[in-house]
Amino acid sequence: MPAASNISPFRICAVIQFGLLLASRAEAQNLEWIKPSLTSLPPARCCGAVVYDDEMHATVLFGGGISGVAFADTWLFSPTQGWSQLSPATSPPPTSGPGFAYDPVGKTAVLFGGNPGNFVYVNTTWTWDGATWNQQFPPVSPSARAFNTEPMAFDAASGTVVLFGGFANGGSSVLGDTWVWDGRAKRWIERFPATSPSPRATTAAYDTANKQIIIFGGQGPGGSFLADTWTWDGITWTQQFPALSPSARANHMMAYDASLGRVVLFGGNAPGGVNLNDTWTWDGTTWSQIQTLLTPTGRSGASMNYDPAFRGVVLFGGFLGGSAYTSQTWLFTQLNADASLGQQP
Repeated sequence: MPAASNISPFRICAVIQFGLLLASRAEAQNLEWIKPSLTSLPPARCCGAVVYDDEMHATVLFGGGISGVAFADTWLFSPTQGWSQLSPATSPPPTSGPGFAYDPVGKTAVLFGGNPGNFVYVNTTWTWDGATWNQQFPPVSPSARAFNTEPMAFDAASGTVVLFGGFANGGSSVLGDTWVWDGRAKRWIERFPATSPSPRATTAAYDTANKQIIIFGGQGPGGSFLADTWTWDGITWTQQFPALSPSARANHMMAYDASLGRVVLFGGNAPGGVNLNDTWTWDGTTWSQIQTLLTPTGRSGASMNYDPAFRGVVLFGGFLGGSAYTSQTWLFTQLNADASLGQQP
């Protein structure tokens, strides 16, 4: 990890409580959640779409919503600058819960579907080129749908963005189809794998170490909560049977942490409307729960991705329960014994 003097304004001096923790813990990786001190934040929301833009070297956030109102704002987060709002010449309309994934082949981020705020879902496709948004008009598209967390991920093995399932018909039903976005041809292609997960709205991440897309659990038909693990190898889906697994949940967050070589899963909501705040990692074979000194409060529908400049996972916003949404930013990282992050109270 770079020295503290070369990173952000909020990566400052060592924090005593973390120094004590690091001295006492036997766990070698020192994985912790950190709440950085930031001077500005996007407004509170859930269901915003985030990607790490390789060309911009920063995290891009678009849209999301709160209490039935969708947003159309575009924000940038970097370890050196924190959050800053952008003013692109064109933008998608207000959208909550779109799918979003960065496509290094086309050097654009692709945004699909979502809820404009009236539960009449859309199936429009937009791309972000680092300066502005451009609507695409592929000859065939997935049907209209929305998502509370990220259902799309770039599959480096096939060079395509993969989309699975989602909410349909205003959230009254769920889908179980698989589509890929070809960034060169700018078109959607439906896949018909031999095996497939049951219909659901869930969260996807690309496991770089094992060269496969992973999905976990999600919300199934009739509002059921699922706890199964599936992987996509570019041809078909395969159910995995890990020795240990998170509990059933939906609207959780996942991102592949390249510095760990593992997929990180956080939170989500469980049956009974309970928001969870547990942290898990996937190593390609099984899940492991991670215990940390600090942890974000339970939430669902937050936005999460990996920032290679920071060498950690960025978590933003989410639904806390009742009528409460948050604009908090948390970072999940491997701490060094001689450096940590400034904390918000």
